[in-house]
Amino acid sequence: MLLNADVGEGFGPWSMGNDSALIPHIHLANIACGGHASDPLTMRKTVRLALDHDVELGAHPSYPDRLGFGRRPLAIPPREAALHMLAQVGALDAIARSEGGALTYVKPHGALYNEMMTSPDLMEALMSSLANYNPALKLMILASRHINEHQILARKYGMELIPEAFADRSYTDEGRLANRTHPGAVFHDGDQILAQAHSILMTNTVKTDTGSEIKLGANVICVHGDNAESIVIAEKIRAMIDTNFNALSKNKSGLL
Repeated sequence: MLLNADVGEGFGPWSMGNDSALIPHIHLANIACGGHASDPLTMRKTVRLALDHDVELGAHPSYPDRLGFGRRPLAIPPREAALHMLAQVGALDAIARSEGGALTYVKPHGALYNEMMTSPDLMEALMSSLANYNPALKLMILASRHINEHQILARKYGMELIPEAFADRSYTDEGRLANRTHPGAVFHDGDQILAQAHSILMTNTVKTDTGSEIKLGANVICVHGDNAESIVIAEKIRAMIDTNFNALSKNKSGLL
């Protein structure tokens, strides 16, 4: 299990979150690349931060919607959405390579991520576009009960998926993320976030907004960097992951 976070979401002189404090605690950096936030200077700064801390580089593209921070669905055809995604991925990839790094995965942002999970046509358009650009890129998606269907589609394009769970978001009984407009959809209480992270890490399950328990099958955990306590929370989740990993490693090596 690895920890990822959305970073680089400033624009010009405006910043969001504290990337310099957050990035040292994560394994994977989902870097905004112009669709909902960021600009070339912000991208370069974020890439350098990630490389300095040996954090894996991922693109975080969105619908072209800076005004709505990429959280509003746009009524555009899947192939057009995929082209917007590809333009953002290509821009960040160029900057990453110029700094001596390279992208290894793509995680769509906001409405593009949510629409991808409910639209097979959009999911396939994104996979096809990425596979044509760089078949080595992995695609991060929401861990759900439909993972087998998504794996079959990914194999069609020779693509590897990264199933993701969220420590600070509420889930529906269907395994989707609760809409951000609903009360309680985003967790702000540190103890609640840590409790859900612990559940994901230890049993790969979460409690839904109705109190039911569902299995996720995730191998990465996301924590958002715009929570007031996000740095402390990320540090604690990383320690939780590292402790669990070390225990499992010792067990497998016969030391426990």
